[in-house]
Amino acid sequence: MSVALNIFSIIAIAAGVFFFFAGSVGLLRFPDRLTRMHALTKADNLGLGLVVLGLLPRADSPLGALKLVAVWLLVQLAGATVTQLMARAARREESAPRSSP
Repeated sequence: MSVALNIFSIIAIAAGVFFFFAGSVGLLRFPDRLTRMHALTKADNLGLGLVVLGLLPRADSPLGALKLVAVWLLVQLAGATVTQLMARAARREESAPRSSP
């Protein structure tokens, strides 16, 4: 059973790291701000979820597992809120009339 949990943890954490890397590549490669934010938030939320899923069998108590899930949920909430605010500011900036030099 322990070997199966080890393999599950390694696969889940490796998949989470892959999604973090994919989100970082999207941040560097996508052309505009909105698509960069989209790539970063989607990939990072999934990556963090997979890392937390991989770490759950390693938690030493149910309280430790609950803390991991709470951290994941708080990061999701903060990421969604900040991304919404940044996208709103970017759209407002794009729609504002530009002053000519």
